[in-house]
Amino acid sequence: MNPLEFIRTATIALRRNVLRSVLTTLGIIIGVGSVIVMSAIGSGASKQIEEQIASLGTNQLTIFPGSQNVGGRQGGAGSAPPLTEKDLRAVREEVQGVSSAAGNMNGSVNIVAGNANWVTQVNGSSAEIQDVRSWPVSEGRYFDAVEASSRRKVAVIGQTVKRELFGESDPVGQTIRMNNVPFEVIGVLSPKGQAGGRDQDDVVIVPLQTARSRLVGRVRVPDEIGQLLVKVDDGYDIDEVQQDLTRVLRERRRIPAGRPDNFQIRNFAEFLATRNQAQQTMNLLLASTAAISLIVGGIGIMNIMLVSVTERTREIGLRMAIGARGGDILGQFLTEAVLLCLAGGLIGLSLGVGIAVIVGKLFAWPVFISPGVVLLAILASGGVGVLFGFVPARRAAQLNPIEALRYE
Repeated sequence: MNPLEFIRTATIALRRNVLRSVLTTLGIIIGVGSVIVMSAIGSGASKQIEEQIASLGTNQLTIFPGSQNVGGRQGGAGSAPPLTEKDLRAVREEVQGVSSAAGNMNGSVNIVAGNANWVTQVNGSSAEIQDVRSWPVSEGRYFDAVEASSRRKVAVIGQTVKRELFGESDPVGQTIRMNNVPFEVIGVLSPKGQAGGRDQDDVVIVPLQTARSRLVGRVRVPDEIGQLLVKVDDGYDIDEVQQDLTRVLRERRRIPAGRPDNFQIRNFAEFLATRNQAQQTMNLLLASTAAISLIVGGIGIMNIMLVSVTERTREIGLRMAIGARGGDILGQFLTEAVLLCLAGGLIGLSLGVGIAVIVGKLFAWPVFISPGVVLLAILASGGVGVLFGFVPARRAAQLNPIEALRYE
């Protein structure tokens, strides 16, 4: 028999018992379908997290005050002396590999524009913030160094703030009041999206000195900057720059050797590496689940095929009597098992894709269906057919023709 004849004969045999064939493939359908759904949702979430981390900048370091031991008692985060403008200048001048650096202070403000009002986060930042964050404006412009140093009351707003205060109208050139202080809107940031459960577009950026004197409130030192944002040049290793940065800040903050740092450095590249490790663990769990599902489905197919061999013993004897060889019988039953598994895999794939798309639309979840996972699911289905179909096929091929014809 040639392969096409095997397929034709196997198809005829399977069509004789359609219901049993469908029930036989149920384990494969459920296994493949569940794997596709989990993979699509998991990969979509992973892809979204990667984009969010990338939007924060994998070559960016964020430095903020840590805790401080006072009188034998450890203070909480932020209890250490604040970072200052002098620290910012030292980082720019003494640390090699720093492409740009900016100070940043955060606070909450109530904004009023006409009859609309909105509570949002204000970021007081140096003029270099546009280089550090690589966050362009879609309308208008950023404030420059002169406007920042002269404490101009200008603001760059996010897309969410624009929508809530101005709707579809152009906000550039309009006046908003933040904590009853008038500011001119000079720019609108391009859309950034969600990150860490927070809407990045719900923000207003103003000059650092203006925020410090007008919006943020009480500060501990006159030139406090809150956080220090550093962008590392592409030609430098971020870990080496971080070590050099630590050395400079320890010297400036007069931390004795052997004492812990009273500041913290957040490296987004480390976040990405940690996320990748977690994703590898999830992939391993997913592969284990898929393997168990397919094995269970394969055992079901093997059992049904063994029953089929018993039921068709006379048919097998008749085929052998008219010239069919053991290899032909083996190929026929093995083809039936493979076709059952492939059919179950294709049905499970279709159901899995459909369910993933529906769930993604209903709950607004990101969904990503990897072509590699789809191909692997189909190949695994066929492999299960070969693996678990071989025992029944071999038993059928080893039947004695005379005893098979006598079988009742």
